[in-house]
Amino acid sequence: MIGFNEYIGWYEGRPETADETKWDIQYDNPLIVSEFGAGAKAGLHGGENERWTEEYEAKVFRHQLPMLNKIPQLRGMSPWVLMDFRSPNRPLAGIQDEFNRKGLISEQGKKKTAFYTLQKAYEDKSIGKAD
Repeated sequence: MIGFNEYIGWYEGRPETADETKWDIQYDNPLIVSEFGAGAKAGLHGGENERWTEEYEAKVFRHQLPMLNKIPQLRGMSPWVLMDFRSPNRPLAGIQDEFNRKGLISEQGKKKTAFYTLQKAYEDKSIGKAD
């Protein structure tokens, strides 16, 4: 089993970078993407190219999922993370406020736009299918 984290569109490149990314994995082992996604402050809305907005976080997922689905060895994936959580190493005032904001749900229990993006992908059964 091989696992790795992937944050195209968040820590590197733009979300669209995922569209052109091809994975060349030289092992026949099953692969799990243990972390992927982006961050957003719940309730912060704006353009889909504005970092920290719910729209940007959802856009990252819309580009990452099709890319990950093209990996033949892929057997599982886990968006990072289900719920925002306290993290003192996240000091960006007004946005992070000492929380990791990569959750699909805010620390107050509010579902973010990305939650519904992933929910739709699961309902459409578009996760885990190669193009």
